[in-house]
Amino acid sequence: MNELRRAAAVAVAIARKDALSELRGRRAAGSTLFFAALVLLLFGFALGPDSARLTQAAPGLLWLAIVFGGLLTVSRLHQLEADDGALEQLALYPVDRRAVYAGKALAGAAAMLVLGGLLLPVVAILYSIPIGAAWLPLLAAVVLGAVGFAAVGTAYAGLTVRLRAREVMLPLLLLPIVAPLLLAAVKATGAALGGDPLGELGSWLQLLAAFDVIMLVVGAGTYGFLLED
Repeated sequence: MNELRRAAAVAVAIARKDALSELRGRRAAGSTLFFAALVLLLFGFALGPDSARLTQAAPGLLWLAIVFGGLLTVSRLHQLEADDGALEQLALYPVDRRAVYAGKALAGAAAMLVLGGLLLPVVAILYSIPIGAAWLPLLAAVVLGAVGFAAVGTAYAGLTVRLRAREVMLPLLLLPIVAPLLLAAVKATGAALGGDPLGELGSWLQLLAAFDVIMLVVGAGTYGFLLED
């Protein structure tokens, strides 16, 4: 029990440290939000003024923006520590490596949740989509999607952080793995925005939850090896 409490405390401390680093690096966090919003704006212009087309494309474009922002976030959470040698010191800390993974994944998920929460109103304004009545299922989809992406992204960011071509390798390795997550997240978001006429929202949310559990277990079990030189 004491070991579990210690591991939980370490995970929370790491997540808090990473969150503070993101807050202090306002330019990096601001540029991520600006980039994600710009993706939504450009695709909105590309699709034209057809409201039906915009409504149909909105779930996919929302998650496209979240994924692009999430890639930048999970990479940055590891890169800052790798550049100043803190990642090696973190690997030597006498604590279960799963706690380190949990802290990193928690920080990544929190950052993506904030990003998703900020982008939802942008989608509603740009594409003229009412989201007030669907806020609860939308929240569930964003939370489950963010947790799953952070679970996989944290593991692969740890794998690629020491590579010279990490900016290229991270999306190449990560995106094929999270394809089922993105499909389920887009479908769940679309069902939530459309009022779930086919009753499929629950199934997509269950798929998201199952993906999260599997990837968290796999990530926690392998992350310790990724910290080794």
